[in-house]
Amino acid sequence: MLTLFTDKPLRFQFSFHKVIEKLEATAADSTNWRSAYATDLLARVNQHPELRDGITDIKQMNENEALIRELLADLFPEDLTLNEIKAVSLPYQSLAFNKTQRFQNILNDAGPDFSINIRDFTEHQYYVLSCCIILSEFYNVHFDFSRPLFYDIPTKDGIVKHYRILYNGDFLEILPTKEAPEITPEQISELIDNYDDLALWKKTFPVDHWTIKGFVIMNLVDVTTESALSTLKEDLLSKQPPQVVKESLQNAFRSIFRLPDIRIGFSRFDMDEGYFNNKAVGLKFDSYILGCEMDARLSGEPYQCIMHDQTYFAGSDVEKMLLEYPDSKLLKHLHDQGVQSFILAPVIKNDTLLGVLELVSPQKNVLNSVTANKLDIIMPFLVDTIDRKVQEMQNHVQALIQEHYTTLHPSVYWKFKREATNYITETNAGLDYNFKEITFKDVYPLYGQVDIGESSITRNRSVQIDIGNQLKALIAILDAAKRPGKDLAIEELLFDLRTFYDELNTGLRADTEQQIQHYIETRVYTVLRSLPAKDEVATYFEQADAHTGAFHQQRRNYEKTLSLINQKLINVIDARQAEIQQYFPHYFERFKTDGIEHNMYMGANIAPKLNFKPQDLKRLRLWQLRVIAEMEIEQFELKSILPYQLGVTSLILVFSTPIAIRFRMDEKHFDVDGAYNIRYEVIKKRIDKANIKGTTQRITQQGKITIVYAKAEEEREYKKYIKILQAEGILDKTVEKLEVEDLQGVSGLKALRVGVLHNQNLAVLRAASYDKLYEQLG
Repeated sequence: MLTLFTDKPLRFQFSFHKVIEKLEATAADSTNWRSAYATDLLARVNQHPELRDGITDIKQMNENEALIRELLADLFPEDLTLNEIKAVSLPYQSLAFNKTQRFQNILNDAGPDFSINIRDFTEHQYYVLSCCIILSEFYNVHFDFSRPLFYDIPTKDGIVKHYRILYNGDFLEILPTKEAPEITPEQISELIDNYDDLALWKKTFPVDHWTIKGFVIMNLVDVTTESALSTLKEDLLSKQPPQVVKESLQNAFRSIFRLPDIRIGFSRFDMDEGYFNNKAVGLKFDSYILGCEMDARLSGEPYQCIMHDQTYFAGSDVEKMLLEYPDSKLLKHLHDQGVQSFILAPVIKNDTLLGVLELVSPQKNVLNSVTANKLDIIMPFLVDTIDRKVQEMQNHVQALIQEHYTTLHPSVYWKFKREATNYITETNAGLDYNFKEITFKDVYPLYGQVDIGESSITRNRSVQIDIGNQLKALIAILDAAKRPGKDLAIEELLFDLRTFYDELNTGLRADTEQQIQHYIETRVYTVLRSLPAKDEVATYFEQADAHTGAFHQQRRNYEKTLSLINQKLINVIDARQAEIQQYFPHYFERFKTDGIEHNMYMGANIAPKLNFKPQDLKRLRLWQLRVIAEMEIEQFELKSILPYQLGVTSLILVFSTPIAIRFRMDEKHFDVDGAYNIRYEVIKKRIDKANIKGTTQRITQQGKITIVYAKAEEEREYKKYIKILQAEGILDKTVEKLEVEDLQGVSGLKALRVGVLHNQNLAVLRAASYDKLYEQLG
């Protein structure tokens, strides 16, 4: 018997016994007009007992092909053979028998070398799935880990089409053999927690100890468009290389348009300079509308459609269009590239033109204004991806500007000035001079962060509230405007909007916001503008304004919350930094994320004219703990006026071993130097999300400062700082000592966690000098 996998708990018996039993019942009923036919067919079937008892050899299937086809005639109507994609099979196997003509035609087009196999279906999945079928049948235990199954079958044109597999198991039964073991509840409990242990599943369910008798009817459903979209979404959201994403995009368009020779181009629109270019935005595509000899601006009807109407422009016959517009540079350029039909689609986000998607084909009429509507299902995902890539590029540009033109921190400026002076002196004397690396050895690193908690959750909640209010308003307007039984289009819109509202309340997926907004803009607004209730519609559009409308209020509140918190934290640390720099110059840098992170480096090499003492490092460490506590207190006080009552978590990393830092000339910033010193950066990156050892609780907690360290002397040192701030009424009396879970490449870390007392007199707090604190260091 042809099977997909060698090892299987279920022994196959390809049998038609259930169909034969039904035929026997028909033959026994003399009142049934088909009784004589059934009797005659049974007589011929009984001459081949393997049809009832079970076929175990594919040869027997072929020998009885005509009889089997007649036996299954009611299940495979001849009138539907060119419509249905159907065959007889066994569960999850590559066998397909008694195929309909449409199914056979699909396989013929795939070619003689094509082998039909389930997509991404492994022996492990098959074995465990078979065991789950046995558990469900005999032990009433249901493990539902099944997922949609697909066949990927190429057409004769080379386009891969995707078919979802649906099984009808009405003609199957499962029987244990005499050797089949009894499965105990304890074994079932063990299997629950060990899906990945295939050896355990095989031990519990030995090979060929159960029999599956009968057959399944396999139906295939063409889901090429849906599957192409799903794959494309995964690739667009993934971190796949640009070339992989580009190929996925190309294949998706070819599958959706069912054109094997379709090509994709993209032209980016530069808003600052007002023209199109072919500079890569993460994904590098050729452009078919731009050329070296062309002005990089659209004109005429394409310009009107894309720039003003913000809609597609399609040309079904380039040669015919050239006869009508012989002076068109665009049409001439397309024709010279062998393009016979094309679609230009504007890529627009928030009313901003990002670029133009170009679809071209060497065939006439295959791309046109009708097929252009297929873009509606794919453009939202493409728009979001290009928008994200544009934002990433803009961020990168800003980062480069900052890296190349940033002002050097005053604490290290002297060394760069000296090197620049040496360069000028030597080159003015006609000598060659190579810049020396700017390094600072034996410096002590300090790292800290004050992170805004639950920012992602709050953002999602704000989106849910805003979109929910918008949906309710639309439902109310359309509900009031509909006429029972007469406005089917409005009824359909209401159904979809209510479905969106229900789905929105169950949770927010990554594309929920974009999907709903796209539906509203493309489907609802056309109907909305045609309604007689002009005042209600006008009010709705006022509320839909992203900058002032009520339907974006919560999202604006979220952004305002993050902005106010970050600005408050920045104000505190920047002001206090100016004070502490006067004691001993040290390198300082901060980063604004969902909160504020900072790095500091202190040592004799940064200020060689001064006498660096251990006391200077202790002062800076006490300063860091005190200023983070102050940032916590200021943020807590700010909460009363924030749109969202978000808190913060604070973290300090203690690292007592001096390290070296080097200024990277290629990236224009300081980085840790040397393989051993990299460990510091590794710890910094991994402790943020670390848990308390043996638990799922984070080491950080709102309202508390967590101090991570490795050495006993570090613990003693920071306990002294904590005592000083406890005496000042800044920190709580209770200090927790924690063990940090082992991280990749890092183990043995510990932590102190202490609460911050927020009931402070802010005027006194802000006016306080840290000088008296430093005196307590001895």
